[in-house]
This record gives sequence, structure tokens and C-alpha cells, in this order.
Amino acid sequence: MDAEISPEEVRELLEAGEAVRIVDIRPEPAFERGHIPDSENIPFHALANEVERLDGAERVVTVCPHGKSSVQAARLISSYEGVPDDARVESMAGGLDEWEYGLERSDAESDATDESGDVTEGPDAPF
Repeated sequence: MDAEISPEEVRELLEAGEAVRIVDIRPEPAFERGHIPDSENIPFHALANEVERLDGAERVVTVCPHGKSSVQAARLISSYEGVPDDARVESMAGGLDEWEYGLERSDAESDATDESGDVTEGPDAPF
């Protein structure tokens, strides 16, 4: 693992179109309730078995609710032989608690929004 990265830096990477893989390690139901746009879900409990999905990734940022488990996930990913030695693997500091830029929801959850796209029902926090 290289370090932690701030939510602001993650947003800047996404807005700049950088080749970064955002890996959300929460269980699938939590991911479906809301996640960082363009992130992918590899639940922590399945990470060891599915880490090969990250073969060749140049930059990976792991995300969890509070920024604790994602540090462990980043360490596991950086030790995986399919990730290049010069790849950057980081954990998002503070987790989704610190993400202030809006979340993407699955199709099943999107019908709980009004015409402006604001959530009208359901839990406030997608954890």
C-alpha cells in the first residue's frame, strides 16, 4: 500500500478521467444503496478470491465506510502479484463518511428519487 488519499484527490482523479480503479469493499447491498460513481464492488470477504479482477491496474483506491478496512484491503491488493510493482494502491482516508460529492445508486434504488435526482426515501447513509 502506498498511502492514503483524500476524498478530494479521488474526486479530482475521476473528474480528470485518470485511469484509476475505485474498489468499494462493502457488501453488495450497501454498494447498491450508494457508491462513488464509476467504482466497482469487490466485497472485503471476497477480495482474496477476486483480486485477479485487478490484473494490470496501474492505480487502485480502496473505499469502505470509515477508512479503516480499506487500509487492509489496499495492503492485500498491493501484495497481489497481478498488480504491477509500480502500481499505486491507496486507501481513501475517512471512507464514505468523508465523501461529499454525491453517490451513484443501483437501478433498483433509483426509483426512490424525484425528477431532480434527489433521493426521496431510504437510508441517508449507504453503509
